[in-house]
Amino acid sequence: MKLVLVFDAYCGWSYGFARTMTEIAARHPELPVEVVSGGLFTGARRVPIREFGYVQGSNATIAETTGAEFGEAYERLIADGSFVMDSEAAARGMAALRQAAPERAVEFAAALQEAFYRDGASLSEPATYRAIAERAGLDAEAVVAAFGSPAARAAAEADFRRAAELGVRGFPTLLAVDGPRSTVLAQGHATADLIDRRLAALTSR
Repeated sequence: MKLVLVFDAYCGWSYGFARTMTEIAARHPELPVEVVSGGLFTGARRVPIREFGYVQGSNATIAETTGAEFGEAYERLIADGSFVMDSEAAARGMAALRQAAPERAVEFAAALQEAFYRDGASLSEPATYRAIAERAGLDAEAVVAAFGSPAARAAAEADFRRAAELGVRGFPTLLAVDGPRSTVLAQGHATADLIDRRLAALTSR
């Protein structure tokens, strides 16, 4: 059995779930974790953030529910309203980091979300991935090169297809996958203890 996290780096609820996911991965080192980018803001949804009028209200709910903190730089970005969230670029960045150290995918997903929601950094900019890679002790130039490569674009598209094949309609979704069977452990929000209970029920069958 393995865990599959389907998230989007530009999804506020995915950001709110990051601490829980980190805790679950730490509690269950025996379970491999596959991290899949979902593709929330692609195609016609790539528009200035001001067009999503619900963002600030939604963020307040996320903060209250999960304890996630939104940084001042991010709040300025929201207030300006012109920033365009591009999930395809974020998925390419996730793919580049994941390629460098696949076993650290949960850590990198959290780092991407912190870069945006805490530091107000664009996930379309190579400099963002350089900074994340440097902090993680990776070869930053290799990560930046991978971010701009056709392979990363193909990996992003493959992630979007994978999310669809898994039947995921909302982010984040955490699945337990055992052969052909997949079970939803969390969708949107859940505590680590609740996920643990659901995992225990699965493994006791």
